[in-house]
Amino acid sequence: MGISYGLTPLIAQNNGRKDYKECGILLSNSLFLNMLSGVILFCGIYFGTTLLISHLDQSPVVIKEAKPYLLLLSLSLIPLLLFNTFKQFAEGLGFTMQAMIISVAGNVLNIFLGIVFVKGLFGVHPMGIKGVGYSTLIDRCLMATVMGIYVFRSANFKAYLKNFAIKNIDRLRSLDILKIGAPVAMQYTFEISAFGGAALLVGTIGYVSQAAHQITITMASMTYMMASGIGAAAAIKSGNYFGIGDHKNLRLGAISNYHIVLIFMTFTAIVFALGRHALPWIFTSDKTVIDIAGQLLIIAAFFQLFDGTQVVGLGILRGMGDVNIPTFITFLAYWVIGLPIGYVLGIKFNLGVSGIWYGLVLGLVTASILLFIRFNIISKHHRDKTFSVLADD
Repeated sequence: MGISYGLTPLIAQNNGRKDYKECGILLSNSLFLNMLSGVILFCGIYFGTTLLISHLDQSPVVIKEAKPYLLLLSLSLIPLLLFNTFKQFAEGLGFTMQAMIISVAGNVLNIFLGIVFVKGLFGVHPMGIKGVGYSTLIDRCLMATVMGIYVFRSANFKAYLKNFAIKNIDRLRSLDILKIGAPVAMQYTFEISAFGGAALLVGTIGYVSQAAHQITITMASMTYMMASGIGAAAAIKSGNYFGIGDHKNLRLGAISNYHIVLIFMTFTAIVFALGRHALPWIFTSDKTVIDIAGQLLIIAAFFQLFDGTQVVGLGILRGMGDVNIPTFITFLAYWVIGLPIGYVLGIKFNLGVSGIWYGLVLGLVTASILLFIRFNIISKHHRDKTFSVLADD
């Protein structure tokens, strides 16, 4: 997904300059890159995980269920990246509503099909967790198809698509996308892999703790995705302002996005804290799992603010084309601070799953603060530089 995100700031910047021709050429190159990366990721994730999963000290029951599920999930990455290419192109031009509608409809379909396949309703043979893999694959294929039809048939994009063609795929544009997309991909990889590593650590404690962790991280991921929408808006607007050199409004818009995400994540933190005993019942009736999940939701409530501000910080900097230093910050926050401290507290100091979550919180706090400092430094530099040029004129 990170590679596809490399398209949005470039589209936003060129749209700010009214260079519509370049937008169509960039879409051609992004589509090629994402299809290629989708195939590579499918092979790497499925075959790599199949080889590794038996050696990660996980429950044999979990391994048995995971392997067929991972095949379907990794295969669904290809249509997911196709959908995301068109989505990032449209969002870079400021059209976000359509992708939201398609995503919501897709999620509803995914849930419906998942229940049917898992439980075996309407004459379908019960598939267990594998059924979720099938529902996700079907959902993502349909989402990619509908999003593609929307982009190519909408009058909003006709001026931009005049130069969309296979012949316009070239090394220069692909490298431009990768210069932003590859570091963004690494940012997501460092963050998601750290949380994945945390899940593996929790798995060594026991499947009850693993179930509680999965419930809590699913709920935290939901609020994170909502906050990432604010981060996407921040990337688009900062890209527009950066493209036309309006650094004063860039700063004002960015600070506004920080305020919005802080208000939103404060609300979700309150929901997590007050609903810590009730929310886990959505997932399970196991009282032991619910008790542990309730404890984790208190920790998750605390890290909501930092989770929101770090994703907005990444979005703002991505819109400005600043991706290399933020990539280092995410590596430092999650793999040098977050996960190691989580391991020490959770495993060595026997604090269990709560200790691992304390480490994740410290990682998010570190990323949030450092990204905000980075934004202040680079935005003030560009603003002062602009003022200096105007004074000289």
